[in-house]
Amino acid sequence: MLSSLSSKPPTQQLLQSADLVSQGAEAAIYKAYLRQFPTSGHGVDDAAFEASEPVLLKHRFHKHYRHPSLDASLTRQRIAGEARALMRCMRSGVTVPGIRMVDVNEGVLGIEWIDGKSVRQLLPGGAELDEINELEEVDEIHENGAADPIGDYGVSGGRTVHMLIGLYSSSVDALMNMIGVEIAKMHLADIIHGDLTTSNMMLRKQTSDLVLIDFGLAYHSTLVEDKAVDLYVLERAFASTHPDSEPLFSEVLNAYEKRMGKRWLPIKKRLDDVRLRGRKRSMVG
Repeated sequence: MLSSLSSKPPTQQLLQSADLVSQGAEAAIYKAYLRQFPTSGHGVDDAAFEASEPVLLKHRFHKHYRHPSLDASLTRQRIAGEARALMRCMRSGVTVPGIRMVDVNEGVLGIEWIDGKSVRQLLPGGAELDEINELEEVDEIHENGAADPIGDYGVSGGRTVHMLIGLYSSSVDALMNMIGVEIAKMHLADIIHGDLTTSNMMLRKQTSDLVLIDFGLAYHSTLVEDKAVDLYVLERAFASTHPDSEPLFSEVLNAYEKRMGKRWLPIKKRLDDVRLRGRKRSMVG
């Protein structure tokens, strides 16, 4: 018999064989392989299993400070809620990771492993901006060839260097357009992400798709307020992570507006209100 089979549930066995990628306060992220029995063959041993493509396992581990029944109930609700949000997005054409497995009792959600980089990694910020302040430096980049990590991922590139971040403008604009379109499709499906940051968006290497990830705080809502707050969270993320990125977020909103159509105007008005409230809170402290 297969040596790895034991009295433990299959999901626990899968977690034990997985590689830990990161761990936060709420969940641990693993990279694992879902193995399948072969379609033919008489004996079953380790060699008889067929390896599949990698999957990402999100394990919401038990919180010992909570009552066991409450902890189990909250974990089930959050895993099921995230899976429902992903399913609703997929049905509406939003580019999100595919679901591979759900185990609400063990608190594990298995999704497609995205081979690529986050938008945060592809858009430099902070100290990188200081290196592209003068026109002579931009001309030098033209002559020597600037790095174009976005273009390397298949997003349309060009020969005009973005004055703010030192990447080819057409690549950057194309990426911002993709972000705006995906968020609009998500909001048209009445899904609120809850944690829109450039870390929660990935550019898939093989197909150049912009993939929205981490729907742990997502929920269903038809309220204009919720959609405006979703956009405001992303705007603040751009401002804090990628300094001098106002033009980038403007491109995101332009693409979002085109996709939303008539639904954009009330969201725009509410976004202005949310911005005003945010400035007041910053002033008061």
